Amino acid sequence: MTPQKSPNEMTAAVLAGPGRVNLETMPKPKLSESDVWVEVDLCGICGSDLHLILEGWAAPGSWQGHEWVGTVVEVGSGVTEFLPGDRVVGGPVASCGSCTHCKGARPSLCDKRGAADMDSMRGAFATYKLTKSQHLLPLPAGVDERAAALTEPLAVALHALSQGRVSGESRVLVLGAGPIGALAIAVMAYMGVKSIACAEPNEIRRKLALSVGAHRVIDPSQLVVPSFAEPDRVVEDAVDVVLECSGKAVAMEAGLAQLVRGGTLVLVGAGIETPKLNPNRILLNELIVTGAYNHDEGGFVKALELLRRGCLPVEHLLEPGTVPLESLIEAMRDLASGQIAGKVLVKP
Repeated sequence: MTPQKSPNEMTAAVLAGPGRVNLETMPKPKLSESDVWVEVDLCGICGSDLHLILEGWAAPGSWQGHEWVGTVVEVGSGVTEFLPGDRVVGGPVASCGSCTHCKGARPSLCDKRGAADMDSMRGAFATYKLTKSQHLLPLPAGVDERAAALTEPLAVALHALSQGRVSGESRVLVLGAGPIGALAIAVMAYMGVKSIACAEPNEIRRKLALSVGAHRVIDPSQLVVPSFAEPDRVVEDAVDVVLECSGKAVAMEAGLAQLVRGGTLVLVGAGIETPKLNPNRILLNELIVTGAYNHDEGGFVKALELLRRGCLPVEHLLEPGTVPLESLIEAMRDLASGQIAGKVLVKP
């Protein structure tokens, strides 16, 4: 059982090794003047958490969780924008605001962002979280806390659509109907995008894709991939934009081959497999291959506004109920195996 909560201590699901976490109780860390001590109400399980925890990408001693909503318990002496009792959403890491990328409204490319440090991560798979005030957003009135837990992944999906320059007239193929893929489909359906297709090997996720707005779903094995000897061949039903959300090398390779001339492949899913992309296909068809890292400027605010307005089918995007920290690994294994398709919310 989870040890009893206390304002002066916290319990976290600390990584002990690949696929293993221990629930550890520790003293509350000391607050600096810009810190906020937040009780975590809900935290979503991200696809990257599966890699970090189940596959052991993160270092033992760390704990993950970055899609969260909570209640302020205590604030540092220099914090004026939040008070105890305020409902908050975990927001973006602050960018420098002064480099070329920040001035160009591309905070995800901030020159001072630093490398992702998962070894020292102190996330929200815990009863409490210490964070800087500038990394929080107030929970708007009218936004359900369950919906609010989708803010971070929704901001990521919005950035992917922005990178692909997706419009209502676009023909789009989403590779992978995990949380980001499903959110991207839901947003495009709301936008009235002309054609939304999804290639997903898991039947449960294919059904999810249809339920949130995909017009057509297929198994990835049905995708036609011309050989390297046919670099300028355009396949039937080619699309303007491919959003690759699985992180799989074979999906990246197949995605490049599904584009019309002048189309765009957006790499959204994180992975460690190296694809073999045909450079002559890119050259002859003048294709664009780009990444989508984190969020647009103001992406979290835009995401919260979509959620506030009830624009998305949250009931389909989220799995029913919640799971406790004790069941974190079990829920992750169910997600990794494809037994469940929606976003799982952890209630510490």
